This record gives sequence, C-alpha cells and structure tokens, in this order.
Amino acid sequence: MIKKIFILAFFVLFAFSALYKAFDLGLLWFVYPSEEKYPIRGIDVSNHQGKIEWNQVPKKQISFVYIKATEGGDFKDKSFSYNWNEAKKVGFKVGAYHFFTLCKPGAEQAENFIQSVPLEIDSLPPVVDLEFVGNCKDRPKIENVQNEISIFLNKVDTYYKTKAILYLTNEFIEKYLGDQLFNHPIWIRNIFLHPNTFSSLDWMIWQYKNTARIDGISGPVDLNVLNGSLESLIQLNNPN
Repeated sequence: MIKKIFILAFFVLFAFSALYKAFDLGLLWFVYPSEEKYPIRGIDVSNHQGKIEWNQVPKKQISFVYIKATEGGDFKDKSFSYNWNEAKKVGFKVGAYHFFTLCKPGAEQAENFIQSVPLEIDSLPPVVDLEFVGNCKDRPKIENVQNEISIFLNKVDTYYKTKAILYLTNEFIEKYLGDQLFNHPIWIRNIFLHPNTFSSLDWMIWQYKNTARIDGISGPVDLNVLNGSLESLIQLNNPN
C-alpha cells in the first residue's frame, strides 16, 4: 500500500513538473487568440531580454515591436538605443514605452521619455505603462495619480503630435482609473481571459502571453495581438 502511494505521488509530482515546464517554455498557455481574427502579432522588449538578434526575429510571425525606453524620472533602459536602431534597421515597425512610477511627477517622467526617444515620423505612437508590478510601494490618492498621468500625457502627446497608448492592467483600472481613460487608445494586459470576457473595454492591443519563445531572443518575451490592421496603429502617429 505504501509503495503504491509513493508511486502515485511520484507520477503526480512528475505531471505537475512537466506541466510547469510546458508553461515556462510557452508550450501551453491560458488563452489562444484566434489567428484569423487577430493575425497581427507584436512583442514588447527591454534590457531584460538581453541582446536580441533582430535579423533572426521572424517577420512572418512578428509585425510590430515596442521597446522600453525609460522609467520614472531618470531611469533609461540601457538596451533601448540598440533595440530601437537594430529593430528598425531590419524593417520592424517600432515604438517606445515608458514605465510610469507613482512616486515621481508626471512632468519629470515625460521629460525623461522625451529626452530619450527620438521624434521620428516612421515610429509607432508612444506607450505609457501603468501597472503595480515593479512600481513604488506608496499608493498615492486617486486624484493625484490621475493628475500626474494627465500631465505626462499632455506633454508627450504634444511633443510627438499623437495620442499615447495606455498600457493597463485590470487592477490598475479598478484602483486608479475607473472610467477615466483620458480618451486614449488602450493596450490591455490579460494573460488569463479575453479582455472582453467580463468587460466592454475598447482596446487596441492585447498582451495575452509573457512566456513566448521567439527566434533571435534567448529568453521568454511578451506576446501581443492587435485589434485591427497594422495600418490603424501606424495611422495614430500620422493622423493627417
């Protein structure tokens, strides 16, 4: 009897280990967006991905790239320039994103981004990453956060002559935004469900996976789908 229990425990442990490994390698995931409905896929990267061999990243699989440029008031991603230039060089549609911290003024953060990201007509609209993971421990008042985000958006929108995209988690929306989405395009992160399973949120980009494996990138990377055509994303930066 004891032997049977040990054997059963071994197989259960092996099964859980295999399942975890499959998720870690991106072989299994929680949601699988329809390739027919959402054929346009993109990745977002930072220094965390290490040196990317952009000439090996498959264009048949990846249509657009967002690259981390800055964080808070003074942090600059050390791989930004390399990723920005090399991804463009091999023909990817490229945009930059800023990780917004709750403990720095919006104007200071906007200036950090503007000083770091070139104003180039062929670039995708800028993105501001609004989430709690990796953010300041302090949780300012709702009105203060909304005000600082608004200041950031006004400065960035004016400089780049377009509306920045808001990268959001449902948790951040519930805590700080509610219906106040600043009339900007939305990039929603939901790795478990389709964004509209329990919501009527109008979104442009959906990040549905954070363990994708892509040629040219040694580790896991975030994978996204576009709700619409690539031209609709590009057109945001060229309204005329």
